[in-house]
Amino acid sequence: MSQIRPLIPLLVTAGILIGGNGLQGTYIALRGSYEGFSPSLIGMIGAGYSVGFAIGCIYVTRLLREIGHIRTFSAMAAIGASCSLAMSLIIDPTFWFLMRFVIGIAVASLFATVESWINAKVTNANRARTLSIYRLVDLGSVTAAQYMIPVAGIEGTVIFSIIAIAMTLSLVPISLADRSSPTPPEAIRFDLKAVWRISPLAVVGVVCVGLAMAAFRNIGPIYGEAIGMSITSIATFMSAGIIGGVVLQYPLGVYSDRLDRRTVILWTTIGSIITGAYLSFGAGTSETANIIGVFLFGAFSMPLYSLCSAHGNDYAKDGEHALVSAGLLFYWSVGATVGPLLASLLLEYYGPDVFFIYTSVIFAGFAVFTLRRMGTRPPVPPDERPRRFRALLRTSAYFNKLAAPPDKEDRR
Repeated sequence: MSQIRPLIPLLVTAGILIGGNGLQGTYIALRGSYEGFSPSLIGMIGAGYSVGFAIGCIYVTRLLREIGHIRTFSAMAAIGASCSLAMSLIIDPTFWFLMRFVIGIAVASLFATVESWINAKVTNANRARTLSIYRLVDLGSVTAAQYMIPVAGIEGTVIFSIIAIAMTLSLVPISLADRSSPTPPEAIRFDLKAVWRISPLAVVGVVCVGLAMAAFRNIGPIYGEAIGMSITSIATFMSAGIIGGVVLQYPLGVYSDRLDRRTVILWTTIGSIITGAYLSFGAGTSETANIIGVFLFGAFSMPLYSLCSAHGNDYAKDGEHALVSAGLLFYWSVGATVGPLLASLLLEYYGPDVFFIYTSVIFAGFAVFTLRRMGTRPPVPPDERPRRFRALLRTSAYFNKLAAPPDKEDRR
């Protein structure tokens, strides 16, 4: 703990941010429905956040280099908190879209800032322990945040105020306990064509994950409401999908390090198809069946991003790993922009039964593409892979650097 203690303020800050951001995603969907917004409008609002997030990922490094970590963090926390409060004052879908767009930029910048800061302070001796605590903070914060909604209720300004408070309070730990001034990070290079050249399978995979899982995070609460779930049950439903994503993450990663990684990706994708089909045709309106089903759905679907990223890095050469990580995060955000829009339109016109049919169709297409790529390109032998599997959060490209000790291409 003596090695971890200097990082605690940053980890606390990350936990507050992750919890507030996870709360907002679920609450906006439920509050929009309460205000009479159609599913397609709610999907549009969710897409606004993803567009902003993609822009934030690209430009945050420039901010960090020009004004530093603490000024970037302070400015973006203030912007995010202000936009959250503004949404409680003006109940209008177009205005909410604009606010969520700006919040997406702010949140991407906040995560990148805190994770770049952690990168500057972490050592190889405490890296693994720091990552373990970070992931526990992520899981605990997002899960606990879901239950703020049934406690505080959907109406009024309480949840908006809690989200704004969370963003504001995230400033406190690093302001009081961390007096360091990290060196601004080197610019992260974006070359989307190069990432496609390195691994088409990884690119298609993360886009499909964005299409399916961003739809789940943004439209999942509307699905739960449409099948008659209570607010508390919706919170449990969303939490079950998130917790499920942790269960198979490491077992699948271990097997993917030993086998052709594409085989593990294929079977994990098939598991996502089957569990999505169960939610569509077998779970019905049973709360218990849906919660169990979404737990299994999350267990198969959520590790796919990390598996695809690991596969892409298998084919990356020296100096290309940071490029692959940044590019895949951007490609994911493209899928995350389109996914809520498509899913919301389908749910609006065809009802809740089609929601997980949509995810199954997305993953079925990816399974076919995976089979095609397996016949096109030989696998990288396990003993020749430059990196092992890493469980990744889709928070910033700096988390990918944090998840592995710096190597020669990261120091260039």
